[in-house]
Amino acid sequence: MTQELAPEPAELAPPVPRRAPGTGLRSRPELRIAGRDTAVDLAAAERAAADFLAALGVDADRAGLRETPARMARAYAELFDAQPLQLTTFPNDEGYGELVLARAIPFRTVCEHHLLPFSGVAHVGYLPGERILGLSKLARLVEHFAARPQTQERLTKQVADCLAERLHPPGTGVVLEAEHSCMTVRGVRALGSTTVTSAFTGTLSTDAGARAEFLALAGLTG
Repeated sequence: MTQELAPEPAELAPPVPRRAPGTGLRSRPELRIAGRDTAVDLAAAERAAADFLAALGVDADRAGLRETPARMARAYAELFDAQPLQLTTFPNDEGYGELVLARAIPFRTVCEHHLLPFSGVAHVGYLPGERILGLSKLARLVEHFAARPQTQERLTKQVADCLAERLHPPGTGVVLEAEHSCMTVRGVRALGSTTVTSAFTGTLSTDAGARAEFLALAGLTG
């Protein structure tokens, strides 16, 4: 069964139904999250970039900067390009119930407050239920939600909530560690500082022991 899903909650299709107790039936959800649904106008973006540089007193007419507005337009179009994502799942025939964790998934995104990049690693895991997720999809899920102007807090919660709502596991956990250039190259200039955010659902939210296991496996405890 295929369902069309969009990244924002208001546009999400209904979650995949759970198997009715005692029926013995298994659905095979292949959950598709849509990509960008608006066209990109690179020419308009290039003109805006040129105006932006001019307004800041930057001479974009000299040789080294003539192509900079076009490069800026292409660079931000690439950064904000959320590709469609297929969350392929498989039956959990063996009844595996222990934590599945992908740690140190590299990601990069752009802070929505200054449009400066921040990057780091994500640790994403879940407790399997009736179905398990293709392992590469944990990294793809982070990549998908990172492809837009973001806050680290929102990105963390979006990944955890998407797993919870679409896979129906007993629990999900996401921890992000990132360095923000809006803190390191401007303002306070706190070089080397790292921001850590976390989001847990289900058992990983309510069971301190399960959450501690997640943090230990992610290498986040001493």
